[in-house]
Amino acid sequence: MPSRPHSGGGAAAPPGATVPVAPGTAATGREQLRQRVIEATIDLLTREGRDAVTTRAVAVAAGVQPPAIYRLFGDKDGLLDAVAEHGFTTFLAAKHIDPDPEDPVEDLRNGWDLAVEFGIANPALYTLMYSEPTKETSATFQTSMEILLGRIRHLAARGWLRVDEHLAAALIHATARGAVLTWLSLPEDRRDPALLTTLRESMITSVTSQEPTVQEPGPAGAARALRAALPEQTTLSSAEQHLLGEWLNRLASGEPGSSA
Repeated sequence: MPSRPHSGGGAAAPPGATVPVAPGTAATGREQLRQRVIEATIDLLTREGRDAVTTRAVAVAAGVQPPAIYRLFGDKDGLLDAVAEHGFTTFLAAKHIDPDPEDPVEDLRNGWDLAVEFGIANPALYTLMYSEPTKETSATFQTSMEILLGRIRHLAARGWLRVDEHLAAALIHATARGAVLTWLSLPEDRRDPALLTTLRESMITSVTSQEPTVQEPGPAGAARALRAALPEQTTLSSAEQHLLGEWLNRLASGEPGSSA
């Protein structure tokens, strides 16, 4: 049978010739295969637990040969790192980021609830994500933490924050993780939603004030509040107080180089 010409009208490639691959096709195919293996690993992890995740079992579940796992991920640890990174990416995609929340305390509540709900809905994946400190060095995890720090800065800028920003981040993160892991450790008939609500509100009480210390948003209001409290503190020397007072006056007035 005569060979069918290509749709473009060119001659058919001779037998044994290498057919050129469009740029990006190989990379796309590799990423698709990588994603398939990750999804197979998550499914195996969810159904049978971490001990069941072996390179051979994953290869069977993904429909690939075991050497493909090593080519794509290096080893089993590399595969688990990629699965954890996929988990952080999925969680990050679910986050709602309000650049200027009307109520920063409620925004914090909603963010905490989202983190806890993700963990409860994905127990095996969540446990893998937070089982080892090394997982938290991933770029996606750091991006997620930057979103949390952004929420905390909104609280600080409006006078709601009662502790240091990094301490607040640690408290928020620790209570959410503790809530999820405690919930998952309990028998189903002892999982009381009041546990989650109480932990969340305890966190809110720990990191926020009952009333904002600054009523006026923006640096001017914060500068006025700090300027009012300045004479009461004794940590700074007279010269330092004078210099800080000048800076606060400029911030309070909103005019560079002027005094309020």
